[in-house]
Amino acid sequence: MSVKIPRVIVVGAGFGGLETVRALRHAAADVTVVDRQNHHCFQPLLYQVATAALSPAEIAWPIRHILRAQKNATVLMEEVLGVDPARKVLITNFGEMPFDYLVLATGAMHSYFGHDDWAPFAPGLKRIDDATRIRRQILIAFEKAEIAQDPEVQRRLLTFVIVGGGATGVEMAGAIAEIARQTLAMDFRRIDPRNARIVLVEAGSRLLPAFPPEQSDYVRVTLSKAGVTVMTDTMVTTCDAGGVELGPQRLQAATVIWAAGVMASPAAKWLGAEADRAGRTRVNADLSVPGHPDIFVIGDAAAVTNNNTGRPVPGIAPAAKQMGQYVGAVIAARIAGRDTGKPFRYRHLGDLATIGRRAAVVQLGRFRLRGYFGWWFWGIAHVYFLIGTRNRFIVAFSWLWSYLTFQRGARLITRAPDEPT
Repeated sequence: MSVKIPRVIVVGAGFGGLETVRALRHAAADVTVVDRQNHHCFQPLLYQVATAALSPAEIAWPIRHILRAQKNATVLMEEVLGVDPARKVLITNFGEMPFDYLVLATGAMHSYFGHDDWAPFAPGLKRIDDATRIRRQILIAFEKAEIAQDPEVQRRLLTFVIVGGGATGVEMAGAIAEIARQTLAMDFRRIDPRNARIVLVEAGSRLLPAFPPEQSDYVRVTLSKAGVTVMTDTMVTTCDAGGVELGPQRLQAATVIWAAGVMASPAAKWLGAEADRAGRTRVNADLSVPGHPDIFVIGDAAAVTNNNTGRPVPGIAPAAKQMGQYVGAVIAARIAGRDTGKPFRYRHLGDLATIGRRAAVVQLGRFRLRGYFGWWFWGIAHVYFLIGTRNRFIVAFSWLWSYLTFQRGARLITRAPDEPT
């Protein structure tokens, strides 16, 4: 009599999904990875693609290649439409897929706080497509400014607004300032890119709220020295093709980048489960969905409380990886008939953010770095966590070349055939 092999479906090949699959590599299970993309993207460096420091292939890898040596894993490129928890079926654009265990690691998407009509004018940064679109928009702004005859049009084209003072917003602002002040400084004849205006808008009282106040103050001062206008305690009230409104103030800008908020994927809706205000699925201590012990939600799609602080677990890569490792181990233990162990406990490893050339902040418990040494630490940490020796070498070389020459090597303007100019 044949023994039925448990079917485990992991939806999403981000940090959490991949760690779940890897934790099941020795389990007697048939593991299927479902993702609408064919690649895994190293999201912490997406902003470097958006600002022409790196090319997409340097921070993204085919999922099939990553899992090629794991014999019990199958990769399918499909779009998930929903879940039928009662029948234990995943519904995709190619049909239904039955499962014994389901892990939803579907991440998050941009949140415009009820103003979804702003999305066409203020793209966010979650996928490779987002990064290449923003890169194209930034570079085209300089090209159009070179052609424009009207000084007001030039001023609008050379104004860049970043909404959100978290790590993504700070890193984007610093990188755009570097492009304008250094990379493109000598490339144009009719305009001076150094006159570009970069504005970072944050609704809260300070930048990088996850860091101590003194680190936030350092970031603000450093950005200001780089030519970035920092506006805290300021909310965007309108966003359109012409720019943004900040209460009574109007900023004319051709480029607006959204880094202000995220909304969880529709995992909770698929399951009919309870969610928090950000749409994240409320889960049990073992990250399973209440009432469905064989369905797990992890990463940005899950509302998880840090047992040490009582605060929500942040939506960062280390948290997603820890959840993936934990859930993979829980499923493997159940399949083997063992005790599933202790509830999930998050271990915060620290916070890092770069502000630009030779400036970063690092917070690892009581250990703090900033400035030049923080920048080196940030770079080494990010190179270390990249997938594959080749990519580590290429990214490290690209950064070294950029540091020595003030140049960025991915400044190609490309667009899809059906995309307007």
